[in-house]
Amino acid sequence: MNRSIAGEFSKLRGEPPLKYLAKANQMEAEGHDMIRFEIGQPDFDTPAVVKNEAKKALDEGFTHYVPTDGIPELKEAIQEDIEKTRGFKPDLDQIMVLPGAKPGLFFGIMATVQQGDEVIYQNPFYFTYDSMIGFLGAKKNQISLFEQDEFRMTPDQVQEKMSDETKLILLNSPQNPTGGVLNKNDVKAIAELAEEHNAYVLSDEIYSKMLYDGQTHYSPAYLDECKERTMIVDGFSKAYSMTGWRLGYIVAPKEIIHKIDLLFADVGSCTTSFVQKGGVSALHHGQSFVDSIMAKFAERRKAIVTGLNEVPGFSCIYPKGAFYVFPNISKTGMKSEALANYIIEEAKVCLLPGTAFGSQGEGFLRLSYASSLESIHEGIKRLKKAMEKVI
Repeated sequence: MNRSIAGEFSKLRGEPPLKYLAKANQMEAEGHDMIRFEIGQPDFDTPAVVKNEAKKALDEGFTHYVPTDGIPELKEAIQEDIEKTRGFKPDLDQIMVLPGAKPGLFFGIMATVQQGDEVIYQNPFYFTYDSMIGFLGAKKNQISLFEQDEFRMTPDQVQEKMSDETKLILLNSPQNPTGGVLNKNDVKAIAELAEEHNAYVLSDEIYSKMLYDGQTHYSPAYLDECKERTMIVDGFSKAYSMTGWRLGYIVAPKEIIHKIDLLFADVGSCTTSFVQKGGVSALHHGQSFVDSIMAKFAERRKAIVTGLNEVPGFSCIYPKGAFYVFPNISKTGMKSEALANYIIEEAKVCLLPGTAFGSQGEGFLRLSYASSLESIHEGIKRLKKAMEKVI
């Protein structure tokens, strides 16, 4: 019998960085001492107060089905956090708890665009956006980010891209892979453009608690409080070092949350019960943890940017948020993918080519500094030695 993968599933290609991860894993298995800068995963343990609350829930038998949209205690904690960090208090039925931020992104896009609709988003991009938009058959309308603009998507660029077909603007600030951050005027102008053109805004704010130099996070949700066109996606993986817990949420207009709730009931039933208890503890008691790791990330940021600017052929600006650097390697004369492969083989340092995040990433590499200072210093040492051989 002749079988083939059905329609849209044939479009799926997986995450581009996975082949570099697999290569580094293989080299480690062969006995090589690898420095790992490819993964966007904090190297800190989950806060004890979070783990203890989840353990307590397990011991008390909190292991069964819970409401599809999330347990009331967590939704209330999210509501309080949104009010504190974004300046408005969403209704509880505007909040949907999900197993990670990625489902929130997918459901948010799925709920607002259909085949042929246009989505505006940045390039370089977090690869999941591009995959989801393509999977749903929407039109990709990408905005190029430039180093001289500190990798910000500007309102003028958005204005130029807007058309009658634009259904969704996808924002990500702080941004992966560049660490770029939208300022207050950017966010205000883009939100107003969306309102003017009757488009939705999906704001990926997973790094919103991870800013440097006293900056403030600005969300486009201030304009309509997520009641008409704005959706916020956030989660616990990055700021609370809970990547394996799979816990996130979306805040959106009630009619969108209602439809997501119906779909998630069919495909997932609910987000793991005792994990949600840990999330409550993170929001109530985790700020000191966030403050402590951000102090460490600031130290690492300084070390890696300083070091990269000493590597032959490299130049690197300071990221304003998240924990990624996006050094310019155009002076090496090498393409991003070729250089990334050379560095992995020669220096035993795993990093990612900028092109793993879109065509605008050519001439750049992405490194995650979610690793120890010792690893950063050793990695820089190896990079210098490797590049001195080809520059």
